[in-house]
Amino acid sequence: MHELAASWFERSTRRWDDWPVEALLRAKRTSRISVVIPARNEAGTIAGIVAGIRRALIDEHPLVDELVVMDSDSTDDTAALARGEGATVHEVRAVRPDLGAYPGKGEALWKSQFVTTGELLVFIDADLTGWGPHFVTGLLGPLLLSPGVALVKGFYDRVLDDGSAATTPQGGRVTELVARPLLNLHWPALAAVVQPLAGEWAVRRDMFQTLPVPVGYGVELAVLLDVVAAAGLDAVVQVDLGERAHSHQSVHDLGVMAAEIIAVAHRRLGLPPSCADELWQFDRASAPPWRARPVPLAERPAAVPTVRSAGAQAR
Repeated sequence: MHELAASWFERSTRRWDDWPVEALLRAKRTSRISVVIPARNEAGTIAGIVAGIRRALIDEHPLVDELVVMDSDSTDDTAALARGEGATVHEVRAVRPDLGAYPGKGEALWKSQFVTTGELLVFIDADLTGWGPHFVTGLLGPLLLSPGVALVKGFYDRVLDDGSAATTPQGGRVTELVARPLLNLHWPALAAVVQPLAGEWAVRRDMFQTLPVPVGYGVELAVLLDVVAAAGLDAVVQVDLGERAHSHQSVHDLGVMAAEIIAVAHRRLGLPPSCADELWQFDRASAPPWRARPVPLAERPAAVPTVRSAGAQAR
């Protein structure tokens, strides 16, 4: 492993239980904390996630100030179920309509900046079937207790979806086959980031609002690279959250995600932009067997533009 990466891993990798909720409440003081859940058609899981966070971290322990669901064109009962459990729900397209709208996870996170007030933003995926409120507290610990930390990445053992209940410490297919090889090849100081695409992460608002945000699944890799470029490697901490279970996507859906990740990396390497915005995929059962899938390549500009240092590259 690259020397820088190994050194960073030793000093910047923590466990969720390093920060009991009582310690976080003492450290919180006047800080406002917003938990944001981007969701599209997650009626099967959203109520349990919202209810679990509300009960543990609003009702029992007053740590979280805002619990917000960003609904991205759901056609099921996601929005109603989230409201019923106490979340504030915003339709992504209705937030700042003057700015237009894109489909995608990154768009939901970017627009959440206009409807939340927390200095600390915690993002949690909406498809979780195995998780706990400690996901939130584990991600908040470094931000509340270490002023120099700007971004906290979660990682976890993944519960396999083969019915065995077995776990693996590996990331998902796009993580292991695309994202981590890209980091190892082009940003070797980040080779020890266990799950760069994890949907559970937290960031300081004053950092996030200075970053461009890809509208799709490239948001997590982009934020990681851009925070390190702006503030250096020690501005990032990763936290072991234990185990995580969630729904799994088809290989074709993951192919589109992989294309987004590659495009994000190319832009940050200064390579020419992609000449195509679609991915051709083969499916023998279809007629014709080839189909084109759109690849979201747009990036939103910084919500609050600022001059950022070009130094501290993690190369």
